[in-house]
Amino acid sequence: MSPKQVIVVRDDLKLSRGKLAVQVAHAAIIGYLKSDPGLRKKWLDEGQKKVVLKVGSLEELMGIKYKAERENLVVGIVQDAGLTEIPPGTVTAVVIGPDEEKRIDKVTGNLPLLK
Repeated sequence: MSPKQVIVVRDDLKLSRGKLAVQVAHAAIIGYLKSDPGLRKKWLDEGQKKVVLKVGSLEELMGIKYKAERENLVVGIVQDAGLTEIPPGTVTAVVIGPDEEKRIDKVTGNLPLLK
């Protein structure tokens, strides 16, 4: 079993690169803190594999969140504080895992990479 973490971001918000990087960093920490300690250790020992994918809307993002929850995966949401580019409470990203790669791929395997 090889663990990874997937972070799915909203491409429709058109965030600056810096703002987007911060949202992804928030997501990575949220997922790490919510994960099982044994899985966290394995993930850390194996290089902290993570992938950033994109969706085009809040509705798509929440659909991914619900699919991951139905698969009993660790899931977290990033909501922005609203101090710079977007209103407070805006949902910017969902994190899944770290968890088993095959389990996460069932939920996110069809999403495009963020480029």
